[in-house]
Amino acid sequence: MSLLLNSVDPKLITLAQKIFDQQFDQDPQLGQEMDERRKQLMFQDILYNFNFLTTAVTLEDEQIFSSYAIWLFELLCNLMKDLDRDRIKDQMVHHYQILGTFSDQLFSPDKAGLARKYLEKAISLTEGAVDDYPLSEQFLKGRHVEIRRAYLNALLRSDTNGAIRIIKEAEASGIRLEEIYEDIIRLAMLEVGELWHQNKITVDKEHYCTSTTQMILSLFYPTIFSQTGNQKKIVTCCIGSELHEMGGRMVSDLFEYHGWESIYLGSAVPVSSLVHALEEHHPDLVALSVTMPQYLGLCHDAVLAIRKAFPSILIAVGGRAFQTSGKIHERWPVDIHTDLASELIAWAEEKVNKP
Repeated sequence: MSLLLNSVDPKLITLAQKIFDQQFDQDPQLGQEMDERRKQLMFQDILYNFNFLTTAVTLEDEQIFSSYAIWLFELLCNLMKDLDRDRIKDQMVHHYQILGTFSDQLFSPDKAGLARKYLEKAISLTEGAVDDYPLSEQFLKGRHVEIRRAYLNALLRSDTNGAIRIIKEAEASGIRLEEIYEDIIRLAMLEVGELWHQNKITVDKEHYCTSTTQMILSLFYPTIFSQTGNQKKIVTCCIGSELHEMGGRMVSDLFEYHGWESIYLGSAVPVSSLVHALEEHHPDLVALSVTMPQYLGLCHDAVLAIRKAFPSILIAVGGRAFQTSGKIHERWPVDIHTDLASELIAWAEEKVNKP
């Protein structure tokens, strides 16, 4: 930083300090997010911003500063992984707004207006970039991609009302419940998990997406639980210390929607408790969901315990954890492995012969 300061006009350093101080005064949260190293880098970035903005204004080329603004936003997202993209966007937008108020001190009267115009464009681009998460190829395939993407973007913006509206509009348009669950919500939540795994979003954002989606799923319960029963029964759960229960919940919901009696045991179910529940409910099928690979061993223990105690019960396994293995389920005494509730339902309807 000292080398940079030695080569900068002292007047610009003074101006940078004013902008720096004003941003901290107006945004107390910055004081909690920035340690001394980050503060030094932030001050240095202000000087770089001066440099790029001055170059763009002098050459009257808006693209120079626009390209820099997008590059800087993505750089900060990678450097400050403890903050989500929305928060970094807020910091940058606020900075550009303050910088705009100092444009008359940076530029001559005939150039100050051009600087403010370029800063407004940088604000617009930064606000747009917050939704430009690196999405997987799988997420962008299949049915209802645009709806799925809109739902994911609403979640990542913490736009609860927007997320609810998108799902309600999908339902009103005639999209089948199974497709809403599997092609929109399931794939969106898998992408949330990948973004968290890649440190693209923070854990609080992942928890928000999960809790909001659970609330949205509950909006379908009056429809789901109004279906006529068919005397078939399923028990679903997540194994061991597994806390990612979305997959098991959705499987249970869709079986209920198709007339099965579903008993959802939730997450963090010990093997002994699972066996006790099967003794109580006598289901035709038990479905075990595992998201984190470290719980595959516990799932295997559960499968062996179920098969020993209840040889005739059908056993299904699924969840993201199995995708990380070399088809480990083929060596287990299970009846089916699938990640799609619709596929499991179709299979179970053929296997379980009840009126």
